[in-house]
Amino acid sequence: MVWLYPSGYESPNPSELGFGAEPVNGDITATAASSCQTSLAEPGASPPPPAPPPGGGDQDCVRLDVTLTSGEGAGRVITQVLPVEPGTPRFAVGDQVVLSYAGSEPDNPMSYQVVDYQRGPALAWLAALFALSVVLLARWKGLTSLLGLALSFLVLVFFVLPAILAGQDAVLVGVVGSGVIMFIVLYLAHGFSARTSTAVLGTLLSLGLIALLGVFFASTTRLTGLDDETTNLITIVGGSIDPRGLLLAGALIGALGVLDDVTVTQTSAVWELRAANPALGWRQLYAAGLRIGRDHISAAVNTLALAYAGAALPMLLAYSLSGIDFGTLVGAQVVAQEIVRTLVGSIGLVAAVPITTAIAAVVASREDPPNPGDRTPRSDPGPEDGGGTEQEDRNGDGPAGGTSDTRERTGERAPSEAGGRRRRAEPDHRPPSSSPAERPPRRDRRDQSRAATKRATASEPIRRGTRPAGTNDASW
Repeated sequence: MVWLYPSGYESPNPSELGFGAEPVNGDITATAASSCQTSLAEPGASPPPPAPPPGGGDQDCVRLDVTLTSGEGAGRVITQVLPVEPGTPRFAVGDQVVLSYAGSEPDNPMSYQVVDYQRGPALAWLAALFALSVVLLARWKGLTSLLGLALSFLVLVFFVLPAILAGQDAVLVGVVGSGVIMFIVLYLAHGFSARTSTAVLGTLLSLGLIALLGVFFASTTRLTGLDDETTNLITIVGGSIDPRGLLLAGALIGALGVLDDVTVTQTSAVWELRAANPALGWRQLYAAGLRIGRDHISAAVNTLALAYAGAALPMLLAYSLSGIDFGTLVGAQVVAQEIVRTLVGSIGLVAAVPITTAIAAVVASREDPPNPGDRTPRSDPGPEDGGGTEQEDRNGDGPAGGTSDTRERTGERAPSEAGGRRRRAEPDHRPPSSSPAERPPRRDRRDQSRAATKRATASEPIRRGTRPAGTNDASW
């Protein structure tokens, strides 16, 4: 990153590139249908009655009165006349708009031109809602994720864009910039651990694979990267930008977000499998993690393909109306470059599953299994609640396992086996112990259990259909 950073590069003056217009804000206070010949010499004045267009019909322009709220002419009212065309927005009273100010006369309406709406407040509310949702659901991890997102944009603005404009190799800049973003996002969100480092390594290897495949297939398919936007950019900036490299750098950065999701999911799955069964070796961990990854691949590939298709939807609509056959359509420059970006990124996503799973299986199998003492204690009753200790339960010496263990050793049958019907066990009138130290020795407890079993076995079994004395029909 230090090697590629354009330390001596100075960004050209926007006025030298044709971007000298200053944006100013304004509010629309009045609208009316008007002739396109309306004079703008008297801002805010009522225009003369418009002459009907030749042949009659509706007026072909709209007149806007705009109150400037920023810039040198703040507070003034200017008049703008816009043609009514399919590409012209429909403005209404109260709309907040952006105008370009390209002159030195703030009182002259000819120095202004309405170019767009003001979207800052709505976007700020949307960003606040997004941040609030992330923090409420993920809490501290969500806060660190938002910090990583902000730092990612800083890397794009202060490293990737200046390096490409300075003439550095766009593919190399895309790989390095994506790697830096990946380090920042993953370590901030998940902390410094072997699990996070495994996800970072898997993501980096997958990015390298996407870069190699992108360079190869962009050359094989003769992609130039010269769509309308790139052509305009090269015309303004100059020939220092490689359009094909710019195309591949965009594919790398676009696939990074989905790659992070795949690698982190696979790494977490392998670590959880290791925690659930520490006896699993790396082969078993790899096989189980790969089964989980197969379910994730289809969703990830579909996400990337639909993202590119949605971005190119207007272009696809235009081509669908052109009557061009499918083979010619997919071979067109603007369509083929989207296909290459989608398929190359999808191959990288598919490869990320076995790559990351293999690395995670090897690393997790070499780590010490989780300490059982660090896990949540069992909810079984302890000695103070009438239950035995864990060792006694395993040996069959506790209250839950003593009787069954005794029956297995002595060959005696349970009351339900001897008499056909289960009878209520006789209550134990022994006072409860206040602590494990006051409980009777293990030998005495075994003797008491054997005695209770013999008394229950010696009892006369209840014959089928015979009601015991002292019971009524309902209870029987």
